[in-house]
Amino acid sequence: MKNQHYLNKIIESMPNDDNLVVEIGPGLGDLTEKLLQKNSLVAYEIDEELCKILKDKFNNLELICGDVLDSWRSGRLREEKYNLIANLPYYVATNIILKALKDENCQNILVLIQKEVADKFNAKVGDKAYSSLSIIAQSTADVKVCFDIEPSAFYPAPKVNSSVILFSKFNPSYDEEFAKFLKVAFSQPRKTLLKNLSSKYNKELLYKVFDALKIESNIRPHQISKELFFEVFSKLKGDTKNGNTSKQRKNT
Repeated sequence: MKNQHYLNKIIESMPNDDNLVVEIGPGLGDLTEKLLQKNSLVAYEIDEELCKILKDKFNNLELICGDVLDSWRSGRLREEKYNLIANLPYYVATNIILKALKDENCQNILVLIQKEVADKFNAKVGDKAYSSLSIIAQSTADVKVCFDIEPSAFYPAPKVNSSVILFSKFNPSYDEEFAKFLKVAFSQPRKTLLKNLSSKYNKELLYKVFDALKIESNIRPHQISKELFFEVFSKLKGDTKNGNTSKQRKNT
């Protein structure tokens, strides 16, 4: 991005704290230059040629050359508390945001991503974009779309609109088992929640849980709040522990 107005708006959207800032994909360093004036900074860049340019351009930057996902295999990117900032391409955006939400040392996430992806993380119950990503994110952080950016702010201009989105974490991490449950629940968004969950859980158990929580059998996943999803998950998990288990175990 070359538009100075938006670069300044990104800086203004950052949390006002003393945490280390981690930048993923600094590119040619346009945002990096502004970040170095504000906080201590560590940058991860996968492109070797860009790494050479960044090393020549900044002598006060801690630069790690390589795939940031390789550094995240332990579950923590850094040993200290940090805020993540990044301009993320579509193909890695969701994976990196989920890793940061899972990382207990990551406190805040400010990323520039495709607007369509931002809408999924920010969607509310009943919205078309509401999904498992919405629930995971909003169960872990306050999610706010700060502003949208038109393609002309970039060179070369992409074919999609972008958004800057902030995740301010209030939980250190999320329950991976709950995330897997949500993936099943939203596996076919146009199908009913009962139909989707019956691919894993015994239907008799599902009717029992739905009845206890007063959930209609024809309700669809996008119509269920994150709080009610967690109640369904908790009851199914409890019954599983008590022996009323999933479809797979019943068939064995």
